[in-house]
Amino acid sequence: MSGEGELITSAEPIGWGRVEGAHDDAALVAALVRGDEAAFIALVDRYHAAMIRAACRFVPSPAIAEEVVQETWIGLFRGIDGFAGRSSLKTWLFTILLNQARRRGAAEHRSVPFSALSHGQGDPVGPSVDPERFFPSGHPDAGHWTRALASWGSSVEDALLSMEVAALIRQNIDALPEGIRLVITLRDLEGWSADEVCNGLGISDTNQRVRLHRARSRVRDTLERYFAGAS
Repeated sequence: MSGEGELITSAEPIGWGRVEGAHDDAALVAALVRGDEAAFIALVDRYHAAMIRAACRFVPSPAIAEEVVQETWIGLFRGIDGFAGRSSLKTWLFTILLNQARRRGAAEHRSVPFSALSHGQGDPVGPSVDPERFFPSGHPDAGHWTRALASWGSSVEDALLSMEVAALIRQNIDALPEGIRLVITLRDLEGWSADEVCNGLGISDTNQRVRLHRARSRVRDTLERYFAGAS
């Protein structure tokens, strides 16, 4: 197994293969505790790239993200004996990563404190949708949309596959406030479940759902304006 001073890189797992169920948490944890190098390589192969992407949410460069991920793997070595299984191994691993990335990002003066993920005074995130898109109080249809949501049409399915639109979505997500940006990144880009996000970030299910809704609404608004201009 690699030492602390060596760069850990992805490699093809030996003996674990890629059969569904081969990475069952209990079996994988037991193998890691035994020091099974093939099990560790399989874990790196599965999560290393996603960990780099997640770390980049907090730190200013991919090189620093690589260092954060290396520190996370070292944390795995040191803490695997204490893994209690209260969450999935993936959630536990990414919680270590996010804590490492938060500390490193703060040291680099490029991160918002993790407390920004919890409810604070006021609502710095703002409304999910521009209030002007609803009929005002006193109107017979108060609270309803002033116009129907735009239909993007069948051609949009092809357009969404284009690099231009994909880049627009990524740019829009990167510009979101930290509290909602991380949630939509983990849910929609990394494929985390709601429970994994709640456990990994230490937020409630309601908080997670509200922040995800706000992030998706802002991205949708950008896409609506994009397609309206393209039509």
